[in-house]
Amino acid sequence: MQYEINLPADYDMEIIRERVATRGHRTDEFPGLALKAYLIRTPANQYAPFYLWADTAGMSRFLWGGGGFDGIVQDFGRPSVQHWTGANCLAGPARGATPTFATKRRQLLPEGRLKHELAEFPRHAEHPAVHTTALAIDPRRWEAVHFTLWTADPGEDNGVRYQVLHLSRPHLDQLS
Repeated sequence: MQYEINLPADYDMEIIRERVATRGHRTDEFPGLALKAYLIRTPANQYAPFYLWADTAGMSRFLWGGGGFDGIVQDFGRPSVQHWTGANCLAGPARGATPTFATKRRQLLPEGRLKHELAEFPRHAEHPAVHTTALAIDPRRWEAVHFTLWTADPGEDNGVRYQVLHLSRPHLDQLS
């Protein structure tokens, strides 16, 4: 799951950094949450947290059960929430380190391509700087979403790049 909050070009991103520094710990033990990466993109001025859920009850509690999303709505309005069906999640060699970057790469899946994506996915997790990588599918558009947390700069060819401000991972081991 991810929502993207596009902020004005002159928005002071230190406000987001401070928000995460003072509130990010609130999801460190959130029931049903496998992982929440508090992400920003600069100079695009975007706040774009990414979530992996261990169960949908936790996601529901977060979104409309008073679990935290109401703060986003109050401060920024109600953003559109993208969500996908999880296909695989793997620990990388750097799982014990703190990730500093994240990437999201989207790819349309022509008929017959899904099996190939699933078969090739584990190779991506072998990169020495990978903390965690996930593959999700949007069957509405037949689109694959590759989300990866990195402990070093992943380079330019890995999709949309984010900076990780905080990582909550209360039930991440339930996905691996």
